[in-house]
Amino acid sequence: MNTNKKTAEYAARLEIDYPEKLDRLTTFFRLIWIIPITVILGLISGAGETVINTVVLNEAGEVVRTMRETVGGLASSLAVATALMLIFRHRYPRWWFDFARELTRFGYRAGAYLFLLTDQYPSTIEEQSIHLEIDYPDVENDLNRWLPLVKWLLATPHFVVLFFLSIAAFFITIFAWLAILVTGQYPKALFNFVGGVGRWALRVYAYAILLVTDEYPPFSLR
Repeated sequence: MNTNKKTAEYAARLEIDYPEKLDRLTTFFRLIWIIPITVILGLISGAGETVINTVVLNEAGEVVRTMRETVGGLASSLAVATALMLIFRHRYPRWWFDFARELTRFGYRAGAYLFLLTDQYPSTIEEQSIHLEIDYPDVENDLNRWLPLVKWLLATPHFVVLFFLSIAAFFITIFAWLAILVTGQYPKALFNFVGGVGRWALRVYAYAILLVTDEYPPFSLR
């Protein structure tokens, strides 16, 4: 295990380029412009659930029974499957990791656009101004196979703090929206705060959901 690297930087990192000028028109209509890409992201990540009701008929056309199925999202299923893979096989397939990382990157590009941190419409491929890196874990040396059972519990203090930080980021975004409409700029201090909340959330996500590191996330916006 490379201790120098671990002490220098966390396994999940986020940097967002500060925009010197933002478009007032796209900012004003941001909640409308974001809809198409949000639908795509929701279909991929499975935000929410899909309920399928199946009606079974007999030969006479009478209803015999109905079946109800709940289909979860691919991302949530992948998180559970990753935990099971680590616990029972102590493996983290590279293709598995690559998909989770790229989905996370896509989600953060959409989130940055929604929170007015960029004018670039979220790409499904290009990095754009959202620089998100997640290190592929050395499973044998760096990951305890049993920690996935309790990481969600250990991360509870972070979830509580992030809940309040997210509320603050929401109201800051409203203020920033007004500021952009007037000046065409996102106040730098507010930009850094909202970006810091995203960075904090990414580290917790990498620890408790993606399970790519056993290093406990720091309580920091930096």
